[in-house]
Amino acid sequence: MTEQTLKDKFAIKELQLNALLEITQAINNNLSEESLYKIYNFTLRSNLNIQKLALFVLDDEWSCKVSFGTKKHFQKANLLPEFKTIQDITHLKEFDDCDFTVFDIIIPVTHKSTTLALVFVGGLEKDDYQNEDGIKFIQALSNIIIVAIENKKLARKQLIQESFRKELEIASDVQQFLFPDKLPNSETLKIEASYLPHDMVSGDYYDYIPINKNQFLICVADVSGKRIPAAPMMSNFQASLRTLLRQTPNLTDIIEALNFQVLENTKGEKFITFFAAIYDIRLKTMVYVNSGHNPPILVDRKNGLRMLEEGSTVLGAMHPLPFLNEGFITGIDDFLLFCYTDGLTETVNEQGDEFGADKLLEYFRFDETFNKDLKIIHQDIIVALDTFKGRKGYHDDITILSCRVA
Repeated sequence: MTEQTLKDKFAIKELQLNALLEITQAINNNLSEESLYKIYNFTLRSNLNIQKLALFVLDDEWSCKVSFGTKKHFQKANLLPEFKTIQDITHLKEFDDCDFTVFDIIIPVTHKSTTLALVFVGGLEKDDYQNEDGIKFIQALSNIIIVAIENKKLARKQLIQESFRKELEIASDVQQFLFPDKLPNSETLKIEASYLPHDMVSGDYYDYIPINKNQFLICVADVSGKRIPAAPMMSNFQASLRTLLRQTPNLTDIIEALNFQVLENTKGEKFITFFAAIYDIRLKTMVYVNSGHNPPILVDRKNGLRMLEEGSTVLGAMHPLPFLNEGFITGIDDFLLFCYTDGLTETVNEQGDEFGADKLLEYFRFDETFNKDLKIIHQDIIVALDTFKGRKGYHDDITILSCRVA
């Protein structure tokens, strides 16, 4: 080996070390991904005199991040399927003629069994320094860049997840304020609620609101489209309902106003199913409106079982409502009202069958059910539901609200 050759090798090693130092400093300075790719481009193209190169990186899909030395713009090129699983340095001569045969080799950047990036390098025969050590250096430099960028992606995902978790916590806290702190539990009036959220944040809502010494309202609702927006939407809905109820006990007026507010707030992108009933203890009457909600079951000791279906379509879909009817029941003073959200009846078992409303009706047709404690009724239904679904998970929130007047 001549003195000149040694000097050339030393110069190349010095360039490589300087390149590694520059890349490391850039990473430590937390430069953006775009800046890191620019340094990578400049280092290989100028400092190390690479003739042709294209760097493809796997994000959600494969895309070209760096490309130079070719007539074709590889930023718009699609990788061959067989490229995407390459784990070892591969010569392009092994592949049929394609756009990528302008390069000589493919250098993969891998993690375990996953290929994270592919470096296409060409013009190797034109440069004395392009030997096995040079190829290994390109691989090492590419690994450093890709790992650094993967770490930045991971950190970004963690920040997003943490932000999402905090938003969930806030939304969950907001939702807890929607539910009444205390429900009646006297000889003449008992109300029981069971709430089984599918996620931290639910789109379900139930309430008990005393109006005066003789009247109270109970309601249950379900917002379409769960996740975070459901909680503040229901919070606004509850506030509107309580404000309207202080102004008027007329359910028709309340429903029309709620429908308009939901439509204004959501622009028709979400809607609410809603059931509300006002019972008058002195007059022994119940007025109710069912706005597209699952029909509650009323078990009246004198008149038996019925479904409460009178009302309107869902709230927030259109204004004005195409129809709105109040249900009115007289002469009831010994009854059980069972309300629920669709997460109950739409629970699916391992065979793909839904729990359905018929099983509820069958349960409430038994005479002994009427005299059971409300807690026991809820337990019976939840156990039956759990048995029905088997190993299948719950896919929606479940809310049960029962009211007994004696």
